[in-house]
Amino acid sequence: MPDFLKKLAGMALPFWMSEGEPGTLLRVMRRYWALVYGWITWPVNQFDPLTCSESILPLIAWDRDISRFNGEPLALFRKRVAYAFINARDAGEIAGFIAIFDRLGIGHVELLERQPDIDWDVIIVRVTDGQIAANPELMLQIIRQYGRTCRRYQFEVLTTQKIYINAGWEGGEYICYHAGASVRGEVKPGEYLTYPARLDNEHFAAFGAKIEGVL
Repeated sequence: MPDFLKKLAGMALPFWMSEGEPGTLLRVMRRYWALVYGWITWPVNQFDPLTCSESILPLIAWDRDISRFNGEPLALFRKRVAYAFINARDAGEIAGFIAIFDRLGIGHVELLERQPDIDWDVIIVRVTDGQIAANPELMLQIIRQYGRTCRRYQFEVLTTQKIYINAGWEGGEYICYHAGASVRGEVKPGEYLTYPARLDNEHFAAFGAKIEGVL
């Protein structure tokens, strides 16, 4: 609240005059001078595109070379007019182009130049599918107005997908047995013997061995 309105709201009469007609007169004078203050400051407030009258906004936009596209919300149009000068200054640079997208509320964007197997004059604009779906006309308007001369722009859409990864572990034990000591009975050369690595192994891991000779 401006200082004048604060002082106006802070005015008070002595307690013996705060009731009845003096109190009513004070309230009327507050409303009157607040209205007069609004009349005086109205022309000054019209220079700010974010707060000016909607009927004056197109005049400021014309002066700053901003055109309203079909279906553009009023709040977005005010932002484009308010940031017209700084956006024009930042045009042509990668960091400045990214800043333009951020000021207008589009979000994060990536610019890639001179990519392999793509013509050298093509600049890739990497955005998410949600961004391009919510602001198709705005993105095209930014490219037309602030894009580099003699450059082509190609949109690359990123789609995010949640991936769930579960962590776990697996244990095992490798043991070498002597064929003559671990196998009962007659064992012929060339036979395969298979037995669990451990008797209490929950996963029943097994190893195989080929007997070439019995000691």
